Amino acid sequence: MGVSGLDAIVVGAGPAGATAAFHLASGGRRVQLLEAGESGRSKPCGGGMASSVQRLFPFDLSPAVDTVIRQVRFTWCLEDPVTAVLPGDAPFWIVRRSVLDAFLVDQAVAAGAELQQGWTVEAIERHDGQWQVRDRTGRLLRAPALVLADGSASRFAAPLGLGPPRPRFATTLSVEVEVELKDPQTARFEFGLVHHGFCWAFPRQGGYSIGVGTFIGQQEVDHGAVLRDLLPSLGLPDDAGLRRQSRLRLWNGHHPLHGDGVVVVGDAASLSDPFLAEGIRPALLSGCRAATTVDRWLDGDRGALADYSRTMRLEWGESMAWGKRIAQVFYRVPKVGYQLGVKRPTAPQRIAQILSGEMGYGDIAQRVIRRLLFQGGG
Repeated sequence: MGVSGLDAIVVGAGPAGATAAFHLASGGRRVQLLEAGESGRSKPCGGGMASSVQRLFPFDLSPAVDTVIRQVRFTWCLEDPVTAVLPGDAPFWIVRRSVLDAFLVDQAVAAGAELQQGWTVEAIERHDGQWQVRDRTGRLLRAPALVLADGSASRFAAPLGLGPPRPRFATTLSVEVEVELKDPQTARFEFGLVHHGFCWAFPRQGGYSIGVGTFIGQQEVDHGAVLRDLLPSLGLPDDAGLRRQSRLRLWNGHHPLHGDGVVVVGDAASLSDPFLAEGIRPALLSGCRAATTVDRWLDGDRGALADYSRTMRLEWGESMAWGKRIAQVFYRVPKVGYQLGVKRPTAPQRIAQILSGEMGYGDIAQRVIRRLLFQGGG
């Protein structure tokens, strides 16, 4: 144990950090969970996640779930619709990050983790087998293990050699709209209005979480023009909603997610789906897997943290490698991609299985890419 008696410090109390803190504390570890702001504050995020994440937790996640999605509707320039009915019972959930984050933090604290809010990390160093985490006021914490969960804007992942040295980002605009919903069980994806990207509209309690994202290239997007077309199609004024722009770290190749006594999880690890931008599921998965391996490492298994990197590669990264290839082809010829990918008779079922976590991109990628390249003339 460290000088302070801690086993692990978790920097960041989002879904990944709170999940890691919960599982470590549940195993009897003394954990300090640090959050720069207040736990459960609102964050720009569509909020979609596969219900398969329930298996990662011993407690019921449903109190944090706003809406259960039964089908997904795809359109091209608001026309040419395709509907995918999602399989199983509650396969895709919509959450609000303010609710989910606070719920997971409460579970971590109940399990024994110690939460410190308003803790802005200024420096992280490894010294004499201990991680030293210092805030702006000079407060210092020490522990042998560190879980880095400081999000897409992470200042520490790359300098510590964790994840890609040059992260790749998607540019997103989130719009939160309060309105009575006509169809609260249908999520919408719109291709065609955004160059190199797509729009989404997810129903939640009391309204919509709407987003615009671009996934390849760094070109500017006229979000206002996109929303002037999209919002009226949902029965909303074209100036509706609270709007916030952000950047999302996308999966961008296989990289080490561990070091000497440290692992990186969630958005800080660049795990978000490079095709459909799903970020919550890999955050929860990485937090859970990280806690398991950190616990083993604290018990003296020196190879445990390398197992974390390997596990995330197998359980997430290999699918995302194919997802990145699909995205690079699809978003360069999106109209062809929509016709040859989304509109094929088997496509709705396949997309539904990917969204529900039953299937990975590797199960469909070679056929999809070959179809796009050769039939699309690319």
